[in-house]
Amino acid sequence: MDIENSSGTVSLADFRAHTLTGVVQHEIERMILSGELKPGQRLNEKAVADKLGVSRGPVREACRTLAELGLVYLIPQRGVFIQRVTRDDAIEVYDLRAGLIALSASLLAPVLTTSMEKQLDGYVDEMQEAAEKGDFARFDHVNQEFHDFIVRSTGNSRLVKVYRAFVKEFHLFRVHGLVQRGALLESNEEHRQIVNALKSRNVDLSYDTSFSHVSKGKERMLQAFDSMARTGGEVDERTVRADID
Repeated sequence: MDIENSSGTVSLADFRAHTLTGVVQHEIERMILSGELKPGQRLNEKAVADKLGVSRGPVREACRTLAELGLVYLIPQRGVFIQRVTRDDAIEVYDLRAGLIALSASLLAPVLTTSMEKQLDGYVDEMQEAAEKGDFARFDHVNQEFHDFIVRSTGNSRLVKVYRAFVKEFHLFRVHGLVQRGALLESNEEHRQIVNALKSRNVDLSYDTSFSHVSKGKERMLQAFDSMARTGGEVDERTVRADID
């Protein structure tokens, strides 16, 4: 049985292999972003394959894609390693994210609907409750959804694709131990300012408020990084998984 597509004929075996690789990639991503696989750690292809009940082929294919996304790096004759992120890397990633988030807000402001306003308000209220309880896991999940909602609500499919690929690398910076309750509350107040700017339908204000939010997140991240360095925290080769944005 074959499956036809615009570029030719793909066998069912090829289709299944492609789907399996995607499943394996998703699981390795989860292991990296959750911290189960540490920065600089060598990825044991056989161990991952055995854990997932697959051959090593899909694991290798998944790793090639993850290398393109910046989550792992390949060293010939040595294997696959989880990406290390330095202070300079973190600065570059935050600066780029600030531009993408600000652009998204400026595109969304003129087309914001009442239902979108309610959704954004809901996110902010949920994050406020999580911040007051010091619940980082919940705050982080809703925070990610808040920003993704703004990006996807622009209707710009290319922007969504670029942002979602890039944001996976951004998540390498997160570490629960660096996040204080005050930082969560401060971050969410900035979220509320973004929503208010969007509601005003002011393109420039929406851009500036969103850019400022991510820039302040960068400042919080750098403060946490430098604090760890001063106190002898675990900073491996200037590696850090960052503070909340």
